[in-house]
Amino acid sequence: MDIEKGIRFECQGSGNCCVSRGTYGFVYLSKKDIKKLSDGFKITEQNFVKKYCQKTDGFIHLKELKKNNGNCIFLKDNKCTVYKSRPIQCRTWPFWPENMNTKTWNNDIAKNCPGVGKGKVKTKKEILKQVQIDYENELNIRNKN
Repeated sequence: MDIEKGIRFECQGSGNCCVSRGTYGFVYLSKKDIKKLSDGFKITEQNFVKKYCQKTDGFIHLKELKKNNGNCIFLKDNKCTVYKSRPIQCRTWPFWPENMNTKTWNNDIAKNCPGVGKGKVKTKKEILKQVQIDYENELNIRNKN
């Protein structure tokens, strides 16, 4: 990985990023995420959370389907069924702050995400913008915003 030269990435729709690896795989939700998703379902935020979410350590996240190895509740046939209103955490994948070191990128992200190395090159500026969006979203989740 060389962020200075940019990174070639285009989602291949594998669903690999929608599969849990324990709490590491949870899709945590900010208030903005909950609003966008509940609007997409045309239900109240309270009903969305009640029907589709769980709380772990005080943080709201999407339910996972135990019968499907902990896959996201909205993953069907390796496709996201809420793609247009998907959470920020999903929109910014794989450009998360914790993924942006060479060791993590090469040993985890590039091996498990078939979109790495495909499509157009994302420039350093584009990558850093996604990293910043994800970072701010995580702060909002931690501050319950």
